[in-house]
Amino acid sequence: MSKPSPISASDVRHVAKLSRLSLSDDEVATMTDQLGSILSYIQKLSELDVEGVEPMAHPLDLTNALREDVEEPGLATDRALMNAPASDPPFFEVPKVLGDGSSA
Repeated sequence: MSKPSPISASDVRHVAKLSRLSLSDDEVATMTDQLGSILSYIQKLSELDVEGVEPMAHPLDLTNALREDVEEPGLATDRALMNAPASDPPFFEVPKVLGDGSSA
């Protein structure tokens, strides 16, 4: 005998309505089974004894790969403009993107 699903078809229809999803009867049946399996697994996980287990954000002992946020000198203007297709030092030249304001 199978265990009753922790979620009903009515619950799935309600969640679908809140999510603005239109589900067919077959999809409701499928989602009821799948969400029921997920909820059952979550319920099983809640049975674990986690007393004394420190919360963690990642299962591996990783360190931050980012460098310290230290102010450093920026790129010199001539080096920044070196590979620009067009420039008028100390600026980059770019195609005009704004009109003259005559059209709405």
